[in-house]
Amino acid sequence: MLSNLDPTPSCHKTLLRSDALYQYMLETSVYPREPEVLKELRECTSRHSWNKMATSPDEGQFLMMLLKLMNAKNTLEVGVYTGYSLLCTALSLPSDGKVIALDIDKEAYEIGAPFIVKAGVAHKVDFRDGPAMDGIDMLLKDESNHGFFDFIFVDADKNNYLNYHKRLIKLVKVGGLIAYDNTLWNGALVASPNDELPKYIRYYMDYILDLNETLAQDSRIQISQVPISDGITLCRRLI
Repeated sequence: MLSNLDPTPSCHKTLLRSDALYQYMLETSVYPREPEVLKELRECTSRHSWNKMATSPDEGQFLMMLLKLMNAKNTLEVGVYTGYSLLCTALSLPSDGKVIALDIDKEAYEIGAPFIVKAGVAHKVDFRDGPAMDGIDMLLKDESNHGFFDFIFVDADKNNYLNYHKRLIKLVKVGGLIAYDNTLWNGALVASPNDELPKYIRYYMDYILDLNETLAQDSRIQISQVPISDGITLCRRLI
C-alpha cells in the first residue's frame, strides 16, 4: 500500500529527457486523437492528490492500438485507480468484449465510473472490489479461466508483481499478452545509493529490479520492454 508514502502531485510521467519534446509529442499526436471522454477523465484525475498513479495519455494511446491489433476480446486489469487505462481498454474492445477490473480502492474507481457510463461502455466493464490477489485466486479456481484472457494489464502494488506473474501466466492464453506497467520506475533503476529519490520510488525499486530479472529469464514468455511513459514490459505467452 502507498498510504504511508510520499504522494507525488504531478501527473507528468515520461522517461524522455526533454519535457519540451514530450509536450510536443502529446500536443501533436496524442491529444488530437484522444477521445473527448478520456480527456475529461484525465483532467478530472489530474485534480486528485495521487494523480501520478494514472496511466499517461501516450501510454493509453499505445495500449488502445495494441488491443486493436490483437483483436482482444477478453481482458483483465489488475489495478484500476480512476480508470483511465480501463476506459482505454473498454473503448478498444468489441461490443461483446469484457474487461474484468480488480482494485481495492472502490472510491477511486467511482471517480472514473461516470465517464465509463458516459462513453457507453459500462456493459464491458466488470469491476470487482477487493485485494487483487484474492480476485486473481478466485479466477484461478474456475478452470475455464485458465488460458482465457487475450490481454492482462498490471498496474498495482509493485511489491506483488512477481506474485501476480506466477498466477497470471496461467490465466493468459498462449499467444496472449501480459503488460506490466512502471518497469523502468522513473529511471531510478540505475540510480546510485546516494541519489536523492522520493520515498515511494526508493521503497519499490528492488521489487521492480527483481521483476525485470525474473521476466528476462522466464522461458515461457517472449518479452519486450518499451520505454514509453514509466516503462511497460510486454510478455507474450509462448507455452
